[in-house]
Amino acid sequence: MNTLRFSSLEESFKHKPIAVIQTKSIPEEFGRCVFDKTKMRKYLSSEAFQHILHSIENNERISRKIADQIALGMKTWAIENGATHYTHWFQPLNEASAEKHDTFFEPDKDGFIIENFSGDKLVQQEPDASSFPSGGIRSTFEARGYTAWYPSSPAFILGKTLCIPSIFISFTGEALDFKMPLLKSLKAIEKATYSLTSIFFEKPQNATVTFGWEQEYFLVDESLYNARFDLILTGRTLLGHASAKDQQLEDHYFASIPERVKAFMSDLEIEAWRLGIPLKTRHNEVSPNQFECASIFEEANLANDHNILLMDIMRKVAERHNFKVLLHEKPFSGINGSGKHCNWSLMTKNGINLLSPGHTSESNLRFLSFIAIVIKAVYEHSELLKAA
Repeated sequence: MNTLRFSSLEESFKHKPIAVIQTKSIPEEFGRCVFDKTKMRKYLSSEAFQHILHSIENNERISRKIADQIALGMKTWAIENGATHYTHWFQPLNEASAEKHDTFFEPDKDGFIIENFSGDKLVQQEPDASSFPSGGIRSTFEARGYTAWYPSSPAFILGKTLCIPSIFISFTGEALDFKMPLLKSLKAIEKATYSLTSIFFEKPQNATVTFGWEQEYFLVDESLYNARFDLILTGRTLLGHASAKDQQLEDHYFASIPERVKAFMSDLEIEAWRLGIPLKTRHNEVSPNQFECASIFEEANLANDHNILLMDIMRKVAERHNFKVLLHEKPFSGINGSGKHCNWSLMTKNGINLLSPGHTSESNLRFLSFIAIVIKAVYEHSELLKAA
């Protein structure tokens, strides 16, 4: 074991920063792999484009005819960008994303291979729900589950796969994922906010829940990681000894970022920007080899998707730089753990932040009213927050 440790240390010293070359500007990179409104306008008919915008804004169903048009446009864009497969990308109750890839190509009645992606396949898939956790919601003899496309989260290309953000439900309609409860809670908050805005505005206004996350993580050299079976199996250390120097001098927080780590961060940012993830901040955190990235505020459902997607690409990018990323909340004893700070607010369609202090007595009264209601809700329903 001692020999393994020293050879791992020796190997880690050989790892140097990997050059990351950004060939395009941030505006050119941002959203390049996302089927956003710009792509929709180009690849969809005017009827389909207006229909999907109306569906997103009003949470209404999309007709079969329009779904076929959207599927055709989405498939054309995806194949032009190198995609060969598609998947319904969902978030089961195992704290990770899940996907089942199907190819766009299938034989016709004469045996010829054609590209096909219909509205039916866009709107719904049928993965096996029997092997996913359900907390006892799903009957054991009802293995069937359904994924259903949720249009407010735009589709994106990851590798060579078109990923379609979806909800996951059982055969009898119970939610088997984290997205469905989130959508219901957002709907409830927006409904309550709508009635309250009539006091402060001439007309009641719809308000959107906005969310800005901060993702902390540790980076460990790949050779050192592979020498620790507890890290490999559990994502955290189970035994060991405290370092002679850790965070006592408070000299790591906001310090100069090491070159290897900076190369990893730059690579991660480029990948994130391509997927429409608005990464804004990067810095050293408190503990040795602990770092953080943070995003700009977005609509809460989309921000949640982006955070889950980011954690996935963090692991992949880290391997390119001979790192392993640790996302466990407490991977090392005796030093700070990693948190995920969830900063949320309420914003009207006119861009007014309802949880921001005002500059006038009227706007400040609005802020105090909303913040008092939030505090009261947290006090009275703290059990729900603790259980979430």
